[in-house]
Amino acid sequence: MAKMRWMAAAGAIVLMVTALLLPVSAHAQKTLYVGGTQSLTGPFAEDSAAVLLGIEDYVKYVNETKSMAPWRKEKFPADVKLEVLWRDDELKPAKAMPIYEELKAKGMLVGRISGSPIALALKDRMWEDKMGATSMATGSYLLTPPQSIFTYYPIYTDCIAAVADWFKGNWKGTGKPKVAYLTADNAMGRSIEIPEMKAYLEKIGYEFAGTQYVPLVPTSPPTTQLTWLKQKGVDLALGVMINPGSQPTVKEMVRLGMGPFQSHKMTFGVASPGHCGIFAPAMGELGDGYVCAGSFPNWDDPSPGVKFMLDIQKKYHPQKMNTNIMYQGGILEAMIQVEALRLAMQALPVDKLTRKDVLEKGFYMIKNLDTGGISSTPIAYGPGDIEGVDQVRIDQVQKGKVVKVGLTPIRNIYTKK
Repeated sequence: MAKMRWMAAAGAIVLMVTALLLPVSAHAQKTLYVGGTQSLTGPFAEDSAAVLLGIEDYVKYVNETKSMAPWRKEKFPADVKLEVLWRDDELKPAKAMPIYEELKAKGMLVGRISGSPIALALKDRMWEDKMGATSMATGSYLLTPPQSIFTYYPIYTDCIAAVADWFKGNWKGTGKPKVAYLTADNAMGRSIEIPEMKAYLEKIGYEFAGTQYVPLVPTSPPTTQLTWLKQKGVDLALGVMINPGSQPTVKEMVRLGMGPFQSHKMTFGVASPGHCGIFAPAMGELGDGYVCAGSFPNWDDPSPGVKFMLDIQKKYHPQKMNTNIMYQGGILEAMIQVEALRLAMQALPVDKLTRKDVLEKGFYMIKNLDTGGISSTPIAYGPGDIEGVDQVRIDQVQKGKVVKVGLTPIRNIYTKK
């Protein structure tokens, strides 16, 4: 009997020593999901695919290295594995709703928003569920009532306010410059039409001329809209568009002799997601003068964040480098989601975490998150504070290249109710 007890004890010791000697990867790892709903079908397809690739690459990096970024000292828990979970919502709220419920049922503790229609459909449900989420859309609708959807670039009204500030600061004309909205005819584009935005433009010295709408993806040139702006003598047109809208708009502007370097001097400035980093390679010098606020650094930027993104792409898919600027958005979303999970795990064991824990002990605790210069400033959140940055980057296309022309404070145009 004593011999049997001795043999059992010895066996237990052998098993313990063996377990201790095994590499971390040999131990049972717990899995946490990141990602969420994507719009891989429809007008955002190219951008969304780049976002998804950025998320996947960052997750590979963290799983392999347990590092959060080359410039950071913090480590991700060795016994936790990340997995990307996503579905294509086709930018349709009717599809996004069941996808959200499916992913939530699978145990997902973070989510994401793929566009304004999806944000409007899911924001209240996410708040009820205490689901913290990152967002590819940044309308003022995210600010009130209390929300759990977090941004990593300024909301659209603050972006176009930055363009207006920049243009006014460089205005050489006499009298008040005339401004108008030339914006996408959807929830994203119309989100700038709030009294506070018009009041701000008039306060800083503009004469407001009115509004013209362009389909999100035009099927014909917006000749009528641009002719109206020309007849009104508009100096600055402001809007929110994606590149499939802004590129044909600028081509028609040039045909009509409109633009900063054309016979009718008019500057066209947009908020992200009308990124110069996508616009310039497609348009070249034809797009000179186009302005976008709220975007990310160009791929030739010397920042550590850009180097990191190029390095991991060369490592994971060197034959298929993705230079869509929204790849950077995907990296930021992954950084934020993973950081929220990491912080929450400092407060509670991974198997005890709830969505509420990740929201309150994760997202709300993100302070001064260093993104290596990918975002315009380090990221910070808190209860009632879902805007991650406090400055707006402004880029302009000059000689076919992206040139950073300004960095201005966020004006907080939208007044939270």
